[in-house]
Amino acid sequence: MDRLTGGDSSLLRRINSAVTLRALRDGRALTLTRLVGDTGLSRPTVEGVIEGLMESGLVVEVDQSQDSTRQRGRPARWFRFRAEAGHVMGVEIGVHSVRAVLADLTGRVTGSCSRPVDEALGADERLAAARALVAEQLRRAGVSRDSLWAVGIGTPGILDGEGTVRLGAAMPGWTGLELGARLRRSFRCPVLVENDANLAAIAEHWQGAAVGMGDVVFVLAGLSPGAGSLINGRLHRGFGGAAGEIGALHLLGREATPERLLSTTGRPLNPLDEAAVARVLRLAREGDAVARDAMDRFLQRLVHDVAALVLAIDPQIVVVGGWAAGLDGVLEPLREQLGRFCLRAPEVALSALGEEVIALGALRMALDQVEDQLFAVEQAAGPGRG
Repeated sequence: MDRLTGGDSSLLRRINSAVTLRALRDGRALTLTRLVGDTGLSRPTVEGVIEGLMESGLVVEVDQSQDSTRQRGRPARWFRFRAEAGHVMGVEIGVHSVRAVLADLTGRVTGSCSRPVDEALGADERLAAARALVAEQLRRAGVSRDSLWAVGIGTPGILDGEGTVRLGAAMPGWTGLELGARLRRSFRCPVLVENDANLAAIAEHWQGAAVGMGDVVFVLAGLSPGAGSLINGRLHRGFGGAAGEIGALHLLGREATPERLLSTTGRPLNPLDEAAVARVLRLAREGDAVARDAMDRFLQRLVHDVAALVLAIDPQIVVVGGWAAGLDGVLEPLREQLGRFCLRAPEVALSALGEEVIALGALRMALDQVEDQLFAVEQAAGPGRG
């Protein structure tokens, strides 16, 4: 790093601002004296930084009457980060539903809503449903669209860095869709787009079953299972964004397709849709032996898919989400078979975040974008605008 000189005063101010803001970031009110101690900056420097942050709307002074420990003499001044100065949003655009989660600048969720959509919807109609849901969530929360600092989007498929869907077979019209570009027209803030299973892994690492674990695999179990992986706490996307697409492993064996695995007639299941699969699973729960065999075959295929990824990554934990997470006995077969096939069996757990896991991962991605802006030293802190 180049040595700072006397001409770098503006950079030093930005560094001091970022350090002070980080000390206030968790939302607790702190005194000026405490901020001096926590930041290691001089009192005059902290006072100047605080004044600038108050002018920007990121920090507010707390009423002194709230301090019950005040001593005689000059009253202490208390300050807190204004989490309400802006908002972030996470949105899931899925096969059967769209979902939105809204949070303040600390990531505290302030509202969420979802809406079912028809799996046969075209791309334009699905995007319209997502936009309508975002508007509904903002209206419910009484929040202006202009207060959004970043929006994260999660969806099935292989996506490039610009948010274009390179391959998205789960939904009509999704392959080739310039999803990021289409959605950025609806917002004045950065819009980030990522694969749904990748975001689910991020969410579980943030506040779910994988908190504190660096090497994580999240399995989004469905007809074509996908997986997201964190290595040393960082998302692994692969060179082209296709890492974790374990649903393609059936291509190695023609007999391992979902249509055959879930068949109860000896012929491939047709049509292969959620209703047909739900019927097979219902019959299995009711004790139908043929349906139970079909479900067992499907679970065995899932185990093999997950084992391939576990052998490659050696994660600390495998978190299972998606509709298969609700299948009776899914964890024990996974634990047993991973112990059999893998050199070191990882911990196996169900998702702790349920149906909101993808939207929460999208929210975390948006929050990361905001924090990069807040604590950057290349430019003054403030809301990013696309």
